Amino acid sequence: MTANLLDEPGLERDAKQATWTLNFGPQHPATHTTLRLILELDGERIIKATPDIGYLHSGFEKLGEHLNYNQYVTVADRKNYISPPMNEVAWHNAVETLLGVELTPRCQYIRVIIGELSRISDHLLCTGAAALDLGAFTAFLYAFNLREQIYDVYEEMSGYRFHPGYTRVGGVLYDFNDRVLDKIRRVLESFNKVYADMAKLLFRNRIFLDRVRGVGTLSKEDAIALSCTGPIARASGVTYDLRKDKPYLAYPDFQFEVPYCTEGDCWARFIVRMEEMKQSHSIISQALAKLPGGPVNLPIADKLSAPDKLTTYNSMEGLIQHFELIMPNRGFTTPREEVYAAVESPNGELGYYLVADGGEFAWRVRTRPPSFIHFAVFPHIIKDHLIADVVAVLGSLSIIAAELDR
Repeated sequence: MTANLLDEPGLERDAKQATWTLNFGPQHPATHTTLRLILELDGERIIKATPDIGYLHSGFEKLGEHLNYNQYVTVADRKNYISPPMNEVAWHNAVETLLGVELTPRCQYIRVIIGELSRISDHLLCTGAAALDLGAFTAFLYAFNLREQIYDVYEEMSGYRFHPGYTRVGGVLYDFNDRVLDKIRRVLESFNKVYADMAKLLFRNRIFLDRVRGVGTLSKEDAIALSCTGPIARASGVTYDLRKDKPYLAYPDFQFEVPYCTEGDCWARFIVRMEEMKQSHSIISQALAKLPGGPVNLPIADKLSAPDKLTTYNSMEGLIQHFELIMPNRGFTTPREEVYAAVESPNGELGYYLVADGGEFAWRVRTRPPSFIHFAVFPHIIKDHLIADVVAVLGSLSIIAAELDR
């Protein structure tokens, strides 16, 4: 009778000794940020991957309980530092939901424009860096040239190039002037050529396609079960987009499609982001064509937004409101409520849960960052792939470490 090898007491121990552990990060050129993966390997094949977060902890959520609703926008900027204005839109969307206020039409359009510029900027980095990690250096440079033009828009509209801190409760810091609008049009004019150049370099590139097709596949069922949103979910056939399914701001005014694929692999996630940039380009073009006039901030009678300089300098009511909004222990009051509100960020659903106690600060602030959810998906889709595939899969997920260690 043949003995069953599985009954041998030392077999499991010997199999364990046949594997070895590799640390990928936290400082690694292909992680793009300070995150760490602990890989258990059988040769070059990955048996198990364990994400390890905690290398970029900044206490973002706790800071939201010690800064007022306008001050905190400078911190929200830094959660996803690839598309800062989208974080601002998400934060003040939650605050305004708490207060029950409706923005002016012009402000809604302006927030849509800066949000879609952020989406293009974020996707340019993700697609360009994904190509760079797999050897396509030129595509990365094409993407970054256009991102620099988007930074020019940020600088012109706010005075800050990287973290604009542009939105305010009930409005924005400054209205768009002609110089801002001209720079936005310049971005739109440059986009088509950049997109075409990246498409020529990558869409039929045999090396790139071999590295991303069939790699890191996530099924539609698993995408839903693992709470995926944004391009990662849509690349697996989940056609969910908050701009369409739970509209906010002025998105119902615009015609646009929600790109999706069904393959669920790295190529699908790449192509969905590329197509989303085209849709964002269309939304911005429509918004500029239909940009309404009027004020960008709520009326001074609402006592929520800071009056513009002209009102502050020439009106006693404006001067009083300006001082009260910036003085400690004053500001506006909030209802004793708790709310959750979310927007469709470049990487998926970005939401804030707020608990207010009536004061000028939130009593509790919690956030739902897409990167935190999607990093937990990595071990599921990398299993049984090779070490070389880690770079392709990680790049397709677009993980931002500041969202992990919030």
